Amino acid sequence: MIKLKTRTAVSKRFKITAKGKVKRRKAFARHILSKKDSSRLRNLRKTMLVTGKDKKTIKSLLPYG
Repeated sequence: MIKLKTRTAVSKRFKITAKGKVKRRKAFARHILSKKDSSRLRNLRKTMLVTGKDKKTIKSLLPYG
């Protein structure tokens, strides 16, 4: 069987956990931070898990993830 190519853009943005879940970072934490509340910024630093149909799509783009 031939080797499958990994989508490098996806591999930079998502990580696969040991149990096979997909982790991602939250959006809206790059700029215009002065008007955002400190509790909101603290919450944006946390990682989230990808759910539903997106999880299946991302796992297909990361064959060796």
